[in-house]
Amino acid sequence: METGLNGKRVLVTGASGGIGSACARAFAAEGAEVVVHYHRGRERAEALASELGDVPIVGADLTHEDEVERLFGESGTLDVCAAVAGVWPSEDVPVWELPLERWHATLDANLTATFLTARGFLSRVEGEGSLILVGSTAGIFGEAGHADYAAAKSAVLGGLLLSLKNEVVRRSPQVRVNAVAPGWTESPMTRGHVSQDQVRRLSRTMALRKVAQPEDVARQVVILASPELSGHVTGQVVTVAGGMEGRVIHD
Repeated sequence: METGLNGKRVLVTGASGGIGSACARAFAAEGAEVVVHYHRGRERAEALASELGDVPIVGADLTHEDEVERLFGESGTLDVCAAVAGVWPSEDVPVWELPLERWHATLDANLTATFLTARGFLSRVEGEGSLILVGSTAGIFGEAGHADYAAAKSAVLGGLLLSLKNEVVRRSPQVRVNAVAPGWTESPMTRGHVSQDQVRRLSRTMALRKVAQPEDVARQVVILASPELSGHVTGQVVTVAGGMEGRVIHD
């Protein structure tokens, strides 16, 4: 099926990670010109760029305003931005023990970074542009022990997404903004933190009792980016979580 992404220039943030690299590969498979962003995973980003045909790579800390501006300056004229970059803090900490330092760091890495990425892209894009934000089921159902992460992702999927899709049409009437909300997904960020016993417990609220693969999320990102498949879709959240309906609270 034609996606209309052939020849489109696409920036994927966090492309050195599991979901980000899957997105980069999926866009490249549609004939898009991919720009690979990384923060700390330079070697993985370079390997991915080589795999995709020596596509450009740009390193930047997305929590720093000047670095985000440099990222967009070096990325050239973009048609699509997949704002995948984010950080899930692995330690389970209840809110009454949650340090303010971690709260700030998590919101910066997941909410501030998304805001700066969105601002950088939407201030430049023209025509049928598309921005895809990446949230999480934590932002829909909450996540005990990770209130900081859940709050950041909830903001991305709620107020930020809905504000952006209404604001951007004032200057670019055909630009769309959507989001995906992955559930548990096999990636470097979660690998080693989800045992088979945990999968069985967590999936009790899921129709499909399995952990997603990065490619499952990437395909939905490509669909939302496509002007052919989603040309009249904006402000929407696609949940990629096997039919999750909530959290297990008590054993």
